[in-house]
Amino acid sequence: MGPVREGATLDGKAEPDTTPSRPRRRRGRGKVVAGLLIVLVAAGGGFVAINSAGLLEGAAGPTRSASALPPATATVSRQTLNDTVDADGELGYGPVTSAVTRRPGTITWLPESGQQITRGKSLYRLDNKPVVLMYGDTPAYRDLKIGTEGKDVENLERNLRELGYDGFTVDDEYTYDTYEAVMEWQDDRGLDETGVVELGRVVFAPGKVRVESLEAEEGQPAQPGQKVLTYTGTSKVVTAQLEAEDQRMAKEGAKVEVTLPDGKKVDGKVTEVATVIVPGEGQNAEPETRIEALVSIAGSKAAKGLDKASVDVTFTASQRKNVLTVPVAALVALQEGGFGLEVVEGGRSRYVAVETGLFAGGRVEVKGEGLTEGMTVGMPK
Repeated sequence: MGPVREGATLDGKAEPDTTPSRPRRRRGRGKVVAGLLIVLVAAGGGFVAINSAGLLEGAAGPTRSASALPPATATVSRQTLNDTVDADGELGYGPVTSAVTRRPGTITWLPESGQQITRGKSLYRLDNKPVVLMYGDTPAYRDLKIGTEGKDVENLERNLRELGYDGFTVDDEYTYDTYEAVMEWQDDRGLDETGVVELGRVVFAPGKVRVESLEAEEGQPAQPGQKVLTYTGTSKVVTAQLEAEDQRMAKEGAKVEVTLPDGKKVDGKVTEVATVIVPGEGQNAEPETRIEALVSIAGSKAAKGLDKASVDVTFTASQRKNVLTVPVAALVALQEGGFGLEVVEGGRSRYVAVETGLFAGGRVEVKGEGLTEGMTVGMPK
């Protein structure tokens, strides 16, 4: 925006080159704010100072003639403003977990890659005895027997109840009643009836699993700590990573939009957020901190046949519907604080004080007395 000429009158005619007397302060809403206007240039990140005889807050300020109008203009628009960030995502089945044997023996049976396994079924067999999948959020890490207490005991008892066994209370105590139910379960699965669930006999997972890959072969001897297979969940999810500074975008429960490879858009929801460290590229590159989000997709039918695919994920931190907006570069920062706009009408311009709201996509939400959709506002250089 070019400089406002000193001494300009409302009709644009030049006054004699004399020092004007100091105007008296006007009380009330139309207070004259004399001084320096600072034009905010959003694209360059800097400020340009311009001279002005004053600004009427919420009303017309000094008028500029056609020869001194701003070099460019923009239109006040009414729209929905979204604070969004796009990220690359990978469609798949979520995090991959390794199933590691805790007992020595020979692997006698393995499922197929892609096979789904549910509660109570064999994840694999060792010495022809099943290693059983059960649902729970605490890993198996010890023998479970009479007198044992803890969350893993509760997980075991809840699974036994879901599998049809009864006579015990689902809590965190392994009692004699639990012992008897375990004996019955062991008999049904062809296990030694000891009443003790030894470490390595069950694998706890959050729910049913899908075998991702096999890391061993049938007939192969196995030692404790050896990886047997990897598995994932069974629901299609998108994994996306954001820059650390965009953490506000990825909140658990937040709604997102996923664009599939064919261009089809489906709704998604953030189900899990974690901070991850990504190794830097290059010999001396430092690792980067990223935000990783897991997104469930509602349109699972749309993703049918896509086991793995690259997708785009649009995260929205906030939204303002049906608001007046202008380009950020149209804002004029006032010396006394706040912002204004230079409204251009009938070959002349005036200043209007505004309140700003959401900034997004190079535009900003604005409110001001007399400001309406379709108005033309100045754009500084």
